[in-house]
Amino acid sequence: MKFFSKLFHNKSIVTIISLVACFAILIFAYRYRVNTAINAVDVPIATKKLEAREEITEESFTTVKVAQSMITNNIITNKKNLIGKYVNYNTFIPEGAMFYDSAVVTWDKMPDSAWADIQEGYTIFSLKVNADSTFGNSIYPGDKIDLYYQNTLRSTSSSKEGNWFIGPLIEGIEVLAVKDENGAHIFKKSSEQKNAAALIFAVPDDMFSIIKRASYISGGSIIPVPRNANYNAETTLGNEKILSFINTNSQYLESDIIENTNVDSSITVIE
Repeated sequence: MKFFSKLFHNKSIVTIISLVACFAILIFAYRYRVNTAINAVDVPIATKKLEAREEITEESFTTVKVAQSMITNNIITNKKNLIGKYVNYNTFIPEGAMFYDSAVVTWDKMPDSAWADIQEGYTIFSLKVNADSTFGNSIYPGDKIDLYYQNTLRSTSSSKEGNWFIGPLIEGIEVLAVKDENGAHIFKKSSEQKNAAALIFAVPDDMFSIIKRASYISGGSIIPVPRNANYNAETTLGNEKILSFINTNSQYLESDIIENTNVDSSITVIE
């Protein structure tokens, strides 16, 4: 007690302690006023460049503190509003950028104008499918697949069905979108996913004409054939005999009599 009594009777010591206390109070008050003025909030920013139509996961962003005055109404501040969403079709999100409402959408809200800027001379084609023909809903946007054509050959002398054939119609065609029966997009398997009802493609006009004519020929059907993840073939027309059959018989769409012709070894014929 005597030590503290002597200490506080020392004017120099008291002065130093008072100055330190005042300085600490000033620092505390300054920080308090600054933090109050800034009112910093946690805001998600991208940890990498996110491309159009890319899914946003927990690894896609981190959070930083940003002054409330810098936050506008269209900036997303709640990370729960990001996870499981997608980057809009017409933009990308740079690394370190904040997320804006217009750049983030749910997959079912992805606008169909995603393929509105297809190349000149290309046409959109929709192929009706179901869960079986898509191999259990295993075909997704961005996949490259083949389209096969099959038909039943009928004899000109009899109404009985003869052999049937199947072969490649178009190879290496990219799937732009997969939709359910309500026109909603399908992207990945989930507990709420509906069955695929249509595959959407963009094809050159000459291929579009062939596909449409093939779809009208009696007894014929177009079959999607998925490939592995490394399949990246250029989009080309398939078997010449298949194309010749379609070109010949699409001139007589009202007829259900198709002449049984010889086919080459590249077409599988089942008796």
